Amino acid sequence: MRTIRRILGFLVVAAALMLAVAWFADRPGEVSVVWQGWRIDTSFGVLVFGAALLALVAIALARLWQSLVSGPRRFLRWRRDRRRRQGYAALTSGLVAVAAGDPREARRHARRADVLLDEPPLTMLLAAQTAQLLGDEDEAKRHFRRMLDNPETAFLGLRGLITQALKSGDTIEALMLARRARDLRPRTAWVQTTLLDLETRIGDWPAAQETLRQATKHAALPPAQASRHAAAIALERARRAVLENRPEEALAQAELAWKSDPDHAAVAPFLAERYLADGRARAALRIVEQAWARGPQPELADLHARARGCGDALSRVKAAERLAALAPAHPESHLVLARAAQAARLWGEARRHLAAAIAAGGGAATAGIARRMAEIEEAEKGDQAAARGWLERAAQAPEDAGWICGACGTAHARWQAICGQCGAFDRISWTARARVAALPAATATASAPPPQDGPKTT
Repeated sequence: MRTIRRILGFLVVAAALMLAVAWFADRPGEVSVVWQGWRIDTSFGVLVFGAALLALVAIALARLWQSLVSGPRRFLRWRRDRRRRQGYAALTSGLVAVAAGDPREARRHARRADVLLDEPPLTMLLAAQTAQLLGDEDEAKRHFRRMLDNPETAFLGLRGLITQALKSGDTIEALMLARRARDLRPRTAWVQTTLLDLETRIGDWPAAQETLRQATKHAALPPAQASRHAAAIALERARRAVLENRPEEALAQAELAWKSDPDHAAVAPFLAERYLADGRARAALRIVEQAWARGPQPELADLHARARGCGDALSRVKAAERLAALAPAHPESHLVLARAAQAARLWGEARRHLAAAIAAGGGAATAGIARRMAEIEEAEKGDQAAARGWLERAAQAPEDAGWICGACGTAHARWQAICGQCGAFDRISWTARARVAALPAATATASAPPPQDGPKTT
């Protein structure tokens, strides 16, 4: 289309020139010029042609002069652009060499890029990464610190220094650098999550709470994860307030934890405990019953009995029946009934509920159930052989649910925000251990000892 337009334009201009020439040929006219004793007689067409020729010559001379004057400047610009292209090519090749793990090639390209590019910030990152690849952390640190002097590269320099500090185990230095990085890029998810990890690692829970608020505001974390972290941090603040004898703050933070994530298994027991300490038994009862319906655990059963003011074994049985009715299909509901019946010396009821717990758990007796069966055998009938058989079964059975770190698998006696083994934040949860297909539910009701060769596994 553009070619057609050009052809049409050329034809129009050529036609216009031809018409002009023909018009002047039909009307030659006469022109006389007298200047300094000279007289020139010619036609009007020749005069116009001469003027046009003179204008063309003047234009050509002007362009020639312009070229002579601007030539050196254009040459320098061309040379500078050429060096820049070569420098960027070297920079790109150096980054590729870093990614490929070739330190010598990366260093060669870094030096070439530094010579060709009159922009040190662009080459400092490559030089720093090359030094890291060569294992020269001090040299890398010097380059990262130089990057802090330039606003365009300050964030990259901070990130490199933070990575070095974490690698060397200097948590305090990493924390200070991460806070500087947040001042530069508060909306960057990496900054928010790194800062949160560092503040929780050192137990600065108020700062971590504010960082999490900012991270949630900028959508740096998935909503469900942010809610769970908010509950964990509030719970740690509440625990610290209890240790420092600040009951009002402890209760306020516990209520905040419940509001943030009522499904967090550690929140309900702590909040119920705080309500009981504050003399609010009905509030504690409400929290316990709501939490039991979500996910039963033994600690809630004890708090439920306390909230109801159960003073004897039979009243505990009644309280356990009401609690178990909130989650009737869960194994823990049968276990709470079995424990209450055992405490009331209702041996048949205790056996029946233990058998129901085994069936609800998939047909496998856990170590806790087996030990409880051993206690019943000995307490009811004094059958040492049967009790010993159950204890042997307990040694081979899977453990009961407990506070397990999802990062390293370490079991903890109670919940805490930081795993004592691997240091992971908010990875400890109430988790059932792996179960094996062991004793059938019907066997639990028999008084004879279980087989001595242990449960059948799959």
